[in-house]
Parts: sequence; C-alpha cells; structure tokens
Amino acid sequence: MNTTSLSTTPLPLEPAVGCIASAMQIIGSKWTALILRDLFAGPKRFCELERSVGTINPRTLSQRLDDLEAHGIITRACFNEVPPRIEYTLTPKGHDLQPILEQMAAWGSKHAAN
Repeated sequence: MNTTSLSTTPLPLEPAVGCIASAMQIIGSKWTALILRDLFAGPKRFCELERSVGTINPRTLSQRLDDLEAHGIITRACFNEVPPRIEYTLTPKGHDLQPILEQMAAWGSKHAAN
C-alpha cells in the first residue's frame, strides 16, 4: 500500500474557523467559568454566587450574569416577594457547557502545580 497518499495532517480541532473564538467570547471572560460551575449545582441567587465564586466585584458579577443571559446561557427569574428574590438558572444551552467545564476541571486536576 502506498502510504505517501495518506494525509499525515491532523484533522482541524474545530469544524469551521471561528467556532472556538465564538465559544471563548461567551465563556472566556474572567470569573465566567466559576459562575457556570456554581450554577451546575442548581439555581443560585446573586449573593450566593458572590460568596461561592470568591473575591469577585459585585459589578463584575452583575456584568457576567448579564452577558450570560444575553447569550442564552442562563435565565433570570424574579419572584414577587419582600425583599425581592432573583434566581439565576442554566438554560439547556448552558447545560451543554458542562462537559467542557468537566474537561477543564480534569485538566486542572492533572496539571495543577503541587
């Protein structure tokens, strides 16, 4: 068999140019992956996310949540209570990111500096 006719070039990682860049526009901002990590456990209020994510500035958290909502990754539910209650929940599109974050966690665990 003639092996020179077989391509040794690896298949491209993305099916079309720009797919990774599009994903990074949504999840590539600082804190976004940690916000998503916490929302995989279920709906969260702003103050719960603020505590669980870490030292995030409230303005930054608000901006990240607005961005995720604008991209259809999360929904924001307002409850008519006193005081008002707002919960953030992942959409099906947001849940599709779980395998990506699981792989990031596995990579981080494997290559974390000890």
